[in-house]
Amino acid sequence: MNQAVRFRPVITFALAFLLIITWFAPRADAAAQWQAGTAYKQGDLVTYLNKDYECIQPHTALTGWEPSNVPALWKYVGEGTGGGTPTPDTTPPSVPASLTSSFVTETSVNLTWNASTDNVGVTGYEVYRNGTLAANTSTTTAVVTGLTAGTTYVFTVKAKDAAGNLSAASTSLSVTTSTGSSNPGPSGSKWLIGYWHNFDNGSTNIKLRNVSTAYDVINVSFAEPISPGSGTLAFTPYNATVEEFKSDIAYLQSQGKKVLISMGGANGTIELTDATKRQQFEDSLKSIISTYGFNGLDIDLEGSSLSLNAGDTDFRSPTTPKIVNLINGVKALKSHFGANFVLTAAPETAYVQGGYLNYGGPWGAYLPVIHALRNDLSLLHVQHYNTGSMVGLDGRSYAQGTADFHVAMAEMLLQGFNVGGSSGPFFSPLRPDQIAIGVPASQQAAGGGYTAPAELQKALNYLIKGVSYGGSYTLRQPAGYAGLKGIMTWSINWDAYTNNQFSNAHRPFLNGFSTQKTEEVVY
Repeated sequence: MNQAVRFRPVITFALAFLLIITWFAPRADAAAQWQAGTAYKQGDLVTYLNKDYECIQPHTALTGWEPSNVPALWKYVGEGTGGGTPTPDTTPPSVPASLTSSFVTETSVNLTWNASTDNVGVTGYEVYRNGTLAANTSTTTAVVTGLTAGTTYVFTVKAKDAAGNLSAASTSLSVTTSTGSSNPGPSGSKWLIGYWHNFDNGSTNIKLRNVSTAYDVINVSFAEPISPGSGTLAFTPYNATVEEFKSDIAYLQSQGKKVLISMGGANGTIELTDATKRQQFEDSLKSIISTYGFNGLDIDLEGSSLSLNAGDTDFRSPTTPKIVNLINGVKALKSHFGANFVLTAAPETAYVQGGYLNYGGPWGAYLPVIHALRNDLSLLHVQHYNTGSMVGLDGRSYAQGTADFHVAMAEMLLQGFNVGGSSGPFFSPLRPDQIAIGVPASQQAAGGGYTAPAELQKALNYLIKGVSYGGSYTLRQPAGYAGLKGIMTWSINWDAYTNNQFSNAHRPFLNGFSTQKTEEVVY
């Protein structure tokens, strides 16, 4: 028998076995399942949750770094195939909707839109100005800068996914930048500022759009931490949908009103004790303000939110972390939203004028914040209530709810004072147009400090025009402070509870100053 023929069956069997092994062996270009602890190099393909991803940056995978979670490490390339070339993603995201603008200045504008959706996931947005790419962002808001005053621009937004697919452009939005003459506050020389409750406390439930037209600035109360100790603040309207509330804000703004989000309150303790909480604070407030279109922020921190650590003795250079982080966080917000961002604060007297005699713990704890933000602060309206008696610049004690109390407490901020005693560092005065007086709207609104309209108005006449009522306190500036800004009240809801007796009394009184020369300053 021929030897070649003799071995042919063996060769045939071996070839068949090799073919079978090759058929079932993994292909070289197969996408293996992603696994934590594996070192990946650029170009590697993996499958995760039946989707294929390509590694775009060498790394060793960790739990939490799953491809769908870290677009900086992995690029989605298609539906999982179990091997071979993945099916490419060619589906673009949905078109961004509801493009709106806010905080329009001479050179910048803040844009906000609703999030797009995608079959895999949206990775970012492109913002176009007059058809040219102006900004890239991973969020649903962007600040476009470098604009020219008094100029109209057309903006659109496109969404993009990890595969590079772009949505169609959003509906265009025309925005005209300001000419430099706008004031971030209402146009009147004297303002009435009120807090609107985002809760039911037995006063009066009012839709935001139904706030009395007597008010110039409406502080929506409150944005609060999502949990004790968190730096992340949240706000949800209690008696309206998000869209209804946004519409109410826009309606009030169309009447020339300013609507701010107030943070904190008696129950909203905010302690920014480290950099992580400060960043949470900044990010969450940027989102809240942009989502609803608020004109700015009111700082209403009470209790342990602000207190000085031992050894923190100079308001000009604070060392207490939660005070330093608050200052830096608020400055970042002001920088983000620009010149038209309205910033106000409503501290209790102990935290401000209380620092005149004692500086430590809660006493004077707001002073480093006010000092650091004095060039950013639109308005400071200290709460002249729930305070008891306080000492004025003349060294005498004055009881809350009296004209003398209001004049003495206001002039401390208009004249400045030594902090922590006569030898302490000097807290410089604020401008008159930065000062308003905070009072309860009714007897029910506070535990003490309610002031009858006639008593409050004689205090204001003395402070603004120098018209003395013959009280115990004597102004150090006899002519008064014509630019003093007005009255703040807790609250709009308690005012409504008494059929608007507070605003009906004080709105005409404040209007009486509108034709007088004042020390107006454009912020």
